[in-house]
Amino acid sequence: MGFIKIFSGSEILAFALQSKIEQIGVQTMLKNNIQTAKISGFGTADQAVEVFIQETDFAKANPVIEEFRMSI
Repeated sequence: MGFIKIFSGSEILAFALQSKIEQIGVQTMLKNNIQTAKISGFGTADQAVEVFIQETDFAKANPVIEEFRMSI
């Protein structure tokens, strides 16, 4: 199984969602394009930080994801 992207947006919101997902025991992976762009010497885009989870964890994480999306 692979990873699926569940969020892309600001760094602050990505960290908030990551924390909520990990509280229910689901491991996350962040792809921080802000840091990548700084290292490469480029600017950043709006949707700069992405949160991924394993496909097999989606059913468990989906209620938290939906609650988070409704709150922003």
